[in-house]
Amino acid sequence: MNRVFFLVCLLFLLSCNHSNELDKKGLQVEEVVDSKDAQNLIKKDSLDFKVKSKGMLLTTDASIRISPLYKLNYNKKDNVYFTGSNGFYFNYSYDNEQQKGNHWDNLIPGFTALYGYNLVNIFHYNHTENKGKNLFDKPVLIKTCYYPSTAKDTLSFQPVHRKFYMISAYDEDTNKDKFINTNDLRRFYFFDQDGNNKSLIVPKNYSVIGADFDPFNDYLYINAIFDVNNDGKVSDEEPISVFYLNLKEPSQKGLIYEN
Repeated sequence: MNRVFFLVCLLFLLSCNHSNELDKKGLQVEEVVDSKDAQNLIKKDSLDFKVKSKGMLLTTDASIRISPLYKLNYNKKDNVYFTGSNGFYFNYSYDNEQQKGNHWDNLIPGFTALYGYNLVNIFHYNHTENKGKNLFDKPVLIKTCYYPSTAKDTLSFQPVHRKFYMISAYDEDTNKDKFINTNDLRRFYFFDQDGNNKSLIVPKNYSVIGADFDPFNDYLYINAIFDVNNDGKVSDEEPISVFYLNLKEPSQKGLIYEN
């Protein structure tokens, strides 16, 4: 079981810090950055760009559907427009050591973990009310969106059904370089099932760097760097704190450890 727990932790950490060639090419408002050394970014004072939906995704509530919204990118060199695509993280840690009664294919039981290149918002639609809205008021740089999954996940033989969203994102030019990018502090947000009651899971003067899922207590332990000098960016010498979130009752959250 220890090996299972380790792999789940590792996969979650990778989802929080996923970096690839697309990340490096960046998210600039006017055009695609050609340099491979460019950072993933959105210009602070010009967030008015076109977005495209990449289909509707099912949630565990039949009346609620969501649609990932991606920035419409323009490749000046090839004279073509393109968008990112939906990617999902899964749990591949099953083996004979798995504890009986615990089964989940998702990164975290009950949540589907969505990511994508230049994912800038999530559209939330309520079939019953025939109403829709964006979860964020303005474009942000979403790293991972955890939404209620339709998968038949279990913990201790009990089905797991989530009724809220968690989104890891860069949403502010915290380091004042006139860009929203991966050099800024990364926030971790909560939204309820209806896409309301947006709140921070970790205080805004921290930058989330990873998390560990605890299947025995159904808790999430979130690692975050404290911005000691208030410069809006993280450095290796700054302390790492650990926060907890009770996934059964997400109103229960707080600080466990700080340097």
